[in-house]
Parts: sequence; structure tokens; C-alpha cells
Amino acid sequence: QVQLVESGGGLVQAGGSLRLSCAASGRTFSLVHMGWFRRAPGKEREFVAAIDRIGGITYYTDSVKGRFTISRDNAKSMVYLRMSSLKPEDTAIYYCAARAGPFIDYYRDNYDSWGQGTQVTVSS
Repeated sequence: QVQLVESGGGLVQAGGSLRLSCAASGRTFSLVHMGWFRRAPGKEREFVAAIDRIGGITYYTDSVKGRFTISRDNAKSMVYLRMSSLKPEDTAIYYCAARAGPFIDYYRDNYDSWGQGTQVTVSS
């Protein structure tokens, strides 16, 4: 298991930027793939972005492509989500998650460990 703690959420105006951080502990960080998910009010938790163990492969949901960037620093056991050109529809609780399986994935049920989430609110 990996313990995950997100930070960096907050209130931002539409068009603004935020960087979310996720600190990992408890398992060798370079052995797990990492993902960011979000849950908007009244909706299911959805995939946002994922990155493989070494940071060479990334996936994004279509709605954030070109605006969000996922990255990781294995030396610091950190994963980041840089969000720019934010829209009100990006408002959600953002969660980071770790997956110990062999492949990078975008299915939430395939992730083993989850953080507690950080709130992002984008005002219009």
C-alpha cells in the first residue's frame, strides 16, 4: 500500500492556473503508476490523467488535454498536476491514486491506493 496526501487545491478564477501535489510514502514510489481523478458535485469520480512508473508515458481525458500536465519526481516521491486555462466545469475534489499493476491505466477500480482529495473551485 501507498499512503497519499494531496495539496494545492483552492479557489481560482476561470482562466487561471493551479498546481496540485501528491506526496507518497509506504512503498517504493518508482514501482507504482500514478493517476489523478476528480469528482464533481453530483457526479461519479472520473479519470483525469495518469503517468507510468518512470514518467515516460502519460494519458489524459479529452476534456483536459492541452490544459493539464501530469508529472512526477521519483526522487521526492511526488506527483503533480499542473492545471491551466481552468474552467468552472473543472470544479471538483481532485484525488491522486497509485496503481501497482503492470500497466498504466485509466480505470479507477484498477487503482490500489487513494488520497483524501483536495478541493478545486473555479469561479466564472
